[in-house]
Amino acid sequence: MSIVHYPALSYITDYDIYLFNQGSHFTLYDKMGAHLMTVDGEEGVHFALWAPNADSLSVIGDFNGWDEESHPLAPVESSGIWAGFIPGVGTGEVYKYRIHSQFGDYRVEKADPFGFCSEVPPKSGSVVWNLDYEWGDENWMECRGACNGREAPISIYELHIGSWRRAPHEEDRPLTYRELAPLLAEHMLHMGFTHVEFLPVMEHPFNGSWGYQITGYFSPTSRFGTPQDLMYLIDYLHQRGLGVILDWVPSHFPTDGHGLGYFDGTHLYEHADPRRGFHPDWQSHIFNYGRNEVAAFLISSAIYWLEYFHADGLRVDGVASMLYLDYSRKEGEWLPNEEGGRENLEAISFLRRLNTEVYRRFPDVQTIAEESTAWPMVSRPVDTGGLGFGMKWDMGWMHDSLEYMKKDPVHRKFHHNLLTFRILYAYNENFVLPLSHDEVVHGKSSLLGKMPGEGGQKFSNLRALYGLMFAQPGKKLLFMGGEFGQWREWNHDGALDWDLTQEPLRAGLMKWVRDLNALYHQERALFRRDYDPRGFKWVAADAADDSVLGFVRIATEDEPMLLVAANLTPVPRMDYRMGVPADGDWIEVLNSDSLNYGGSGMGNPDGCHAAAAPLDDQPYSIEITLPPLAVVYLRETH
Repeated sequence: MSIVHYPALSYITDYDIYLFNQGSHFTLYDKMGAHLMTVDGEEGVHFALWAPNADSLSVIGDFNGWDEESHPLAPVESSGIWAGFIPGVGTGEVYKYRIHSQFGDYRVEKADPFGFCSEVPPKSGSVVWNLDYEWGDENWMECRGACNGREAPISIYELHIGSWRRAPHEEDRPLTYRELAPLLAEHMLHMGFTHVEFLPVMEHPFNGSWGYQITGYFSPTSRFGTPQDLMYLIDYLHQRGLGVILDWVPSHFPTDGHGLGYFDGTHLYEHADPRRGFHPDWQSHIFNYGRNEVAAFLISSAIYWLEYFHADGLRVDGVASMLYLDYSRKEGEWLPNEEGGRENLEAISFLRRLNTEVYRRFPDVQTIAEESTAWPMVSRPVDTGGLGFGMKWDMGWMHDSLEYMKKDPVHRKFHHNLLTFRILYAYNENFVLPLSHDEVVHGKSSLLGKMPGEGGQKFSNLRALYGLMFAQPGKKLLFMGGEFGQWREWNHDGALDWDLTQEPLRAGLMKWVRDLNALYHQERALFRRDYDPRGFKWVAADAADDSVLGFVRIATEDEPMLLVAANLTPVPRMDYRMGVPADGDWIEVLNSDSLNYGGSGMGNPDGCHAAAAPLDDQPYSIEITLPPLAVVYLRETH
């Protein structure tokens, strides 16, 4: 077996090299890595790798007995790319690159940064693979813009594939992508979720990272199957009207020897200075966003998952850690930017370019920032000075809401502002309200475990929390297990406790989440103006002594309003007078205290009639029964 060099120059063009070096080549996956092809009648693989500081570079694998002398690659002009065609290599062959650096005696074996498939960890080789797949989701792809849009009801089910369920009647193992597809679709459709958000499916060495320490930026993890198996899962969900969001991590990468770190004997992908290039919290490398080729690599990765895997959105992890040079660092542990500030100007430029390119190619998807600070205009267009994301997680709402709900109801009146403060900034960004995996690990307890009280009171509090979440402006996200009141903290190595769903209170909680999702779909007032301040109006914001809240949601001025009222004490409020903006009758459409959900059954079955008695700056008022630890929804009628 011999190597043939000439296809390297024809397959990777001068224009490719120019765009790559300029940081403007955003489909690098079509050129770099291992590509099956036929040259002069011989089938084989074209390999291409960026390693500008290598002295020599070869492909090693099963096909040559891992002999570094057998198949050297050749430099492609002065591009820093090494390439060549090896006849006789086919799909399924395991390979790595053997790199000898120009600097010292540094020799290393690296997985392919552009590899499409990987060995199952703890093995770390790349695998030659093709990405052929016959998709059946044409109807979804043509119409998904309406389902992904900012005026659509978006209810996201966040899921870790390895620990949602385990394979039935077999040894304890996770479901494969294909096994997951029908079970997940059935559950999501039954519960009324519109989208699933998968924790990172990209290849990663360590299970305990949950996928957030990525080595394969173009490779789905082989733990659950092949790339086509993941395509099948997404295709299956799409054909049933369900959207798919992928977690994507451009903020850092692990230090594993086969990964991107110190790639060719130099800090190629990361900053050399640990004050810029090493993350103290995650003990991982930080990308050098100012290097054109690194920016092109990352943006190509984002485009790849949207193009080849039909993802409907990317949730971008760790954006705050990218924006601030002093993120989680003490004085003297970070370097200021060229203007003397703490902002990472290169990362800001990268994020703007990322979002510009994603929306240019895929205007019907969403990029969603996990950004935990008050950085301005995260979800505003680049041409107006924003970062260009479509949406942003509202971490402030999450922290404030959980802090409030954890308190004994007798003390809640002193912390009323935790629930009301959010509206002061609710329209600064296009928010998603997340109750995510991060809130149910590391000793934080499950959502149900955070709630005060005993037995039924815990469930009442949790139902109230969900009731407020679905009523607030913003899209919704709930981590798996939250829908039935998982009691234990999330364990990434084991399945959720699905047997608990047979218990009455948990069955009631599931029905409550299902009915919330159904109402959320049905009532345009709950989503039409999520990002428009005309869609929300307080009617009882200051009733701190009673721990009562009231507000209306408005779709348009010509459609019925929804009144949402909450009593967050265990004391029923009978004949409680609350201002409303319209006369007529208000009919109860949902009540978290219903017997159907495990509540006491108090409520307003006959509705409420508005009287011309102004209250709280509203022209009318109603007398309403507010059940204990409950949220009720009432629809305006004429």
